[in-house]
Amino acid sequence: MTQLPLLLLIVLSSLLGGVLSVLAAAFFAFSARAAWVPLLVSYAIGALLGAGFLEILPHALEQGASAEGIMVAVLLGILGFFVLEKLVIWRHCHSEACEAHGAPSHDHDHGRSGLMIMIGDTFHNFVDGVIIAGAFLSSVELGIITALAIIAHEIPQEVGDFMILLHSGYRKRTALMFNLVSSAATLVGGIVAYFALQSVTGWIPYLLGVAAASMIYVAVADLIPGLHKQPEIHITAQQVSLIGAGVASIWLIERLLGSLV
Repeated sequence: MTQLPLLLLIVLSSLLGGVLSVLAAAFFAFSARAAWVPLLVSYAIGALLGAGFLEILPHALEQGASAEGIMVAVLLGILGFFVLEKLVIWRHCHSEACEAHGAPSHDHDHGRSGLMIMIGDTFHNFVDGVIIAGAFLSSVELGIITALAIIAHEIPQEVGDFMILLHSGYRKRTALMFNLVSSAATLVGGIVAYFALQSVTGWIPYLLGVAAASMIYVAVADLIPGLHKQPEIHITAQQVSLIGAGVASIWLIERLLGSLV
């Protein structure tokens, strides 16, 4: 595949991934279907874990880099995302809310400003674009799967941001504009990473390790704890089923793409 189609795929995946996530989140946040968000969270956990363990890490190990080096990248990635979250970049927690309620959450922090949401989400979306580009530079199949996994977890997160903006007094149109502008950072990250990684292809396996770390961290540290707030057996069974569906969908998509790409 020539460079132009590959760059075009990165641009389209980054652009569509960002915009589709925001529009889908707006659909749920602006309607009664927000009740479906917990179901999306469970599915997103499975999609993230499936993409990280079944697709991204195996591809990283196939790139020729040492397994130890890739595992170090995963470890450093997890620690790095923990530090970023502590520095109030990803979840924009005010220190008062953290001290009063423990771990920050979308439900606790309705006083966050639109500017803080923009800063944190813009950085997060830029990193998503870098991850998408790195995956496409490894293989088209992996790039598509990575973009789908990112979209899966972005939707419930964006719904939370929409709800916070609305509860803080922003109009629906303003909240939508903020999130669309922030989503453009995914495209910027994808383009920057494409040109940067073209000259340092040896970094791609380690970037994939960091990409896997981001998905594992979001699933395990951010999303799974919220599921424990509903310990009922029937809800737990539903959550496990949806997590399994998320994993299975990644496996199925990989098989389908493997026969087409």
